[in-house]
Amino acid sequence: MSKKRANDWLHQAQNDLLWAKEGINSGFYSQVCFMCQQAAEKAIKSIAYFKEYEIRGHSIAMIAKSIGANDTVENAGRNLDLYYISSRYPDALPDGAPCDLFTKEQAQEALKFAQIIIDRAFDELK
Repeated sequence: MSKKRANDWLHQAQNDLLWAKEGINSGFYSQVCFMCQQAAEKAIKSIAYFKEYEIRGHSIAMIAKSIGANDTVENAGRNLDLYYISSRYPDALPDGAPCDLFTKEQAQEALKFAQIIIDRAFDELK
């Protein structure tokens, strides 16, 4: 991926986070958790592309570690990584559909973690 596309990735991350913030007001908590994971993944990838790192995969924590991000970013990513599959697929959980199991508190926490990573990306891409 080209360094000049890093801002596009960050812009999309920011837009995804805006969508997640709208979703929490309507009670779409599992979807908010997933969208926060997606926003943070795009933001961490924007940093990687800006620094011209070769990256693969979807784990925010692994990407953060590979690019030398600080512990706060890596920890936020580790928490958001939990939502990559479990917030979307019923068979990722012991019982029930994600839309019935995720809570407002989880969604609020996901928003906070995604914002940490997006803020870091803005600082890095300056």
